[in-house]
Amino acid sequence: MELVWVVLILPLLGALINGLLGRRLPKRAVSGVACGSVGVAFLFAVNALLDLLRLPEHERVFTQTLFDWIVSDGLAAKFSLLLDPLSAVMLLVVTGVGFLIHVYSVGYMGEDRDYSRYFSWLNLFTFSMLLLVLADNFLLLFVGWELVGLCSYLLIGFWFTKPSAASAAKKAFVVTRVGDFGFMIGLFLLFATFGTFDYLNIFEEAPQVLAYGGALATAITLLLFAGAVGKSAQIPLYVWLPDAMEGPTPVSALIHAATMVTAGVYMIARTHVLYELAPLSMAVVAAIGVATAFFAATMALVNNDIKRVLAYSTISQLGYMFLATGVGAYAAGMFHLVSHAFMKALLFLSAGSVMHALGGEETDMRRMGGLRAKLPYTSTVFLLGSLGLSGIPPLVGFFSKDLILEETFLSGNTTLWLVGLAAAVLTAFYMLRSHFLTFYGKPRYDEAKVHPHESPPVMLWPLFALAALTVFGGVLWISFLNFAPFEEFLKPVFEGGLLAEEEAHPAAALSTGTLLLLSVLAAGLGIFVAWLVYIRGITVSEGLRRAFRPLYTLLYNKYYVDELYTALFVVPGRKLAEFLAGAFDQGLLNGIVNGIGRIIDALGGALSRVESGYIRAYAAWMLAGALIILIYLYLR
Repeated sequence: MELVWVVLILPLLGALINGLLGRRLPKRAVSGVACGSVGVAFLFAVNALLDLLRLPEHERVFTQTLFDWIVSDGLAAKFSLLLDPLSAVMLLVVTGVGFLIHVYSVGYMGEDRDYSRYFSWLNLFTFSMLLLVLADNFLLLFVGWELVGLCSYLLIGFWFTKPSAASAAKKAFVVTRVGDFGFMIGLFLLFATFGTFDYLNIFEEAPQVLAYGGALATAITLLLFAGAVGKSAQIPLYVWLPDAMEGPTPVSALIHAATMVTAGVYMIARTHVLYELAPLSMAVVAAIGVATAFFAATMALVNNDIKRVLAYSTISQLGYMFLATGVGAYAAGMFHLVSHAFMKALLFLSAGSVMHALGGEETDMRRMGGLRAKLPYTSTVFLLGSLGLSGIPPLVGFFSKDLILEETFLSGNTTLWLVGLAAAVLTAFYMLRSHFLTFYGKPRYDEAKVHPHESPPVMLWPLFALAALTVFGGVLWISFLNFAPFEEFLKPVFEGGLLAEEEAHPAAALSTGTLLLLSVLAAGLGIFVAWLVYIRGITVSEGLRRAFRPLYTLLYNKYYVDELYTALFVVPGRKLAEFLAGAFDQGLLNGIVNGIGRIIDALGGALSRVESGYIRAYAAWMLAGALIILIYLYLR
């Protein structure tokens, strides 16, 4: 465990080497540095996990101070790392899934002229997320929090000469800053209340300092949640994530699976002690989560861009994670975070494999089709990811999603459970719709120009590894067999809170087995409808089409939320900027500066007349000056 700092420093070294020397190194060396740094970091993370497991259950907390960071009269902060079961899980996800994405990138980005810049930023992104999850205080967490935002801006806009990519990067940066503004105020309130940013001190003192359900606890937790809403793309700050698809596909996989978007879920799980003191905040987290899960799923139903469908799916699945944390099922939420990392990385990299097969740019599923025979491996793993995300047993997504719905129902939140179940139906439909449109039916691409082919081994092996994790990851938690090593491992982190003192499973109208069956039936219903429409070709009457046309138009245009934000914020903001630029900057400020210049110029012109070059004029001025001095002395 003493070497946990190595997990953090290796990706940073990789970023520095490739950033400073990458253009002088051959691509093989760049790849070796980038992939090797994250791969070795994963091995150190595994070693840290094994060291934790050797300790007694309630002693699995290790803090390591690297150096004094901020030392002042009012604030003392150390650069310290915290290793416990929660951060250990995140370390494995970030480095493990991140390593597979790095390896895949070797093939996907092999022809890009900015190869070293790409891997430098990818390593920096990994370092930033590791800093976020290893921090032992809120101030250091905030540094990692902001760094992942910066790296997302850099990677989404990696092809910055492309206007849509540059615009998407700016949109992501600005929208997440809105949430981060609230997050910063929450941190200020924390420091004003506790006088420190250290996790352990704050969590120990919180039950005595913060009144249960009080205004201060509610304000702090809601402000922190504002940051999570921005980073994890929840309502109303989700709009940046679909546009983030303008970046390279491996970047989409890294952002959506293992890093930035999971930061909000991790933060709430880490600060669960504070949230349990604010029941209103817990209710808000759960409500926003389930609303986002359903809302994003409806938009994915009609979208034709394969990457954007997966983006809306990410927003939806993050909603499930927030639902879990909002009802106090923290371990379930973290398990879905892990399982989603496996499945979503698999799906995004599979989508990248499809794009690679079609020439590298095509993402419209209406111009795909018939690729199953051409891309047998990609088709198979994409299907596994789709079924897993739909919640089909025995894939990992079945266990994690079913667990969240079960915990939600048993917590007494029947309405939230029903909405979550409806979102599960939609998830199964849009995921299988994507699979059928992409791999089945007749080819809809130009067969004279495009010759689909399977990806090279360097891109396929990461897909196979993620597919294996999707298939066998459920062994981490088989709840109906009372075998849940994942829950037992995380138990010391989450026990001792107010929710842990309540009855874990109150009497419910439905048994666990019935809830499980309903979850599977919901997924089956969505898959069956997708099969009827896109494989059997079942059509509806023209009258029904006309009846649903307004709904389809609403969903296709994403509820016009982007247009609404443009009208409410972008246009007024631009007009205000133009007014200030014209009236204040150009008029007032430039007027003052130019006016001073004109005055000085006029004075200089007047003085230039005095400098005539004639000796008699200078003598006269000297005489006048002497007379003025004599008069002054006489009058004084």
